[in-house]
Amino acid sequence: MTAVTPVQAGAQSKSDPRRSSPRESVTRGRGDSPRHVFLMCPPEYFTVAYIINPWMHGNLRRIDNVVAKQQWRALYDVITDHAVVRLVMAQPGSPDMVFTANAGLVKGNKFIVSRFRYPERQYEEPYFADWFMDRGFEVSLMPRDVPFEGAGDALFHRGDGTLWMAHGHRSISAAREVIDQRLGADVVTLKLVDDRFYHLDTCFCPLEGGYVMYYPAAFDERSREMIERRVAAERRIAIGEEDALAFACNAVNIDDIVIVNRATDGFVETLAARGFRVLQTPLTEFMKAGGSAKCLTLRLDEP
Repeated sequence: MTAVTPVQAGAQSKSDPRRSSPRESVTRGRGDSPRHVFLMCPPEYFTVAYIINPWMHGNLRRIDNVVAKQQWRALYDVITDHAVVRLVMAQPGSPDMVFTANAGLVKGNKFIVSRFRYPERQYEEPYFADWFMDRGFEVSLMPRDVPFEGAGDALFHRGDGTLWMAHGHRSISAAREVIDQRLGADVVTLKLVDDRFYHLDTCFCPLEGGYVMYYPAAFDERSREMIERRVAAERRIAIGEEDALAFACNAVNIDDIVIVNRATDGFVETLAARGFRVLQTPLTEFMKAGGSAKCLTLRLDEP
């Protein structure tokens, strides 16, 4: 039996946008207090208005906004069953602001604001900076000549202080020195070589217990060797192309829960054998823009 719980995007009970709008700090379904906090942004202005990654080709102005809102709400509801969600309000002219993973990088009370490579997304930077400053975070900016796209390209390993950081498509390797100076993190750089996987979180996902789920073909040989040196074989979960193209690595991990857009039975069984339960909730409208579950969230409680 596969340990999978699908969530239907159009289900009235959870995802109907006619229900009350989501509120911050909502939790459901568990008596104990959740340990994790995520930032999300409602898709009020979400669309594909430009082309800055391969997934956007052929999808200009082809987002079904009703379905997108249903799918986002279904993801929100699944996450709030297990964690706290904070909201940042969407802004006109910033359709990709819904992808809060790219807002910046959080560690403790420090927040490094992203410096987006493409001008189309640079309008988001002050909105995210203001949100974190208003909540008492120590906010800093990246140098103007150092593109860095936040938790899209920088992910903390679960179990130690390692920060995996990717370059090759959006962020540049020089961001490593800035992050090291400001956060004191052990930064390990990886190079992405397949433009379908333009951010690290589209092809690499640290999981609780020190596991790493990744798509090896998205990385150059040196990076694959680095992952193999840093992560024990029994903790590495290499996925196949079918799951990779469904953005199975673009997952939200909350303790033993792994939330994804879609996954094969083999993927679900592999994770179940390691103690994880996979929840599938369709995010097809966001895939048209090159994003999925992880892209739509930013974890705020990084120690």
